[in-house]
Amino acid sequence: MILTRNLTKSFGSRHVLAGLDLVAEPGVVTLLVGANGAGKTTTLRLLAGLADPDGGTVAIAGYDLRRHRTPALAQLSFLPQAPRFHPRLTTGQVAGFYAQLRGRDRRAATDALEAWGLAEFARIPTGKLSGGLRQRLALAVFALADASVLLLDEPGLSLDPDWRQRLQQFLTTEARRGCTVLIATHLLGEWEGQVDRCLVVADGRCAGEIPPDRLREGFFARTGIPGEAPSRLSVCG
Repeated sequence: MILTRNLTKSFGSRHVLAGLDLVAEPGVVTLLVGANGAGKTTTLRLLAGLADPDGGTVAIAGYDLRRHRTPALAQLSFLPQAPRFHPRLTTGQVAGFYAQLRGRDRRAATDALEAWGLAEFARIPTGKLSGGLRQRLALAVFALADASVLLLDEPGLSLDPDWRQRLQQFLTTEARRGCTVLIATHLLGEWEGQVDRCLVVADGRCAGEIPPDRLREGFFARTGIPGEAPSRLSVCG
């Protein structure tokens, strides 16, 4: 489970989060949506321990992130919006390194590459991979953690429709086996009908839930952002 209470975060004079209360439960795929700049990425970075909140609390799988940082972070795997790898390392070397880091054997790295369609690219330096292949490598590394709490920031970016669907199936499977899955996105059309819950972030707070099978309609009704304003929120996909 992920639980935040009165989470606040500012960057200089800009207040990004202003008392965010959020709950994401095990066995459920939860979507976090909002207009660009609403604070979705900041929220995930705070949950992943990559930044500290100005106030409030974060609990990961029952562990308070501030007081019990190590056991809390041991429960989660985080996929950032723009994952990066050393351009000279091969795909196989990257997978092998992260498998070792997570206490997995070499076979686990091989299996992860096969699962994400990367076996034939194992000897290719990551600097020569396309954007879609790099994203699939990031997902392979993400899955290697075998964690109970999964955080993903815009995971469908750079993926073609087939791999986007496979990603959604993977996350649903992980949730059904008891994982907590939280996805931040502004691509409503990509996830409509593919999640169990959808929370809206607006003005630095959770502005409530919208129907997961009517994301675009529900979002515009909840926030008042006109549906014809793509500069504020992308609904492609």
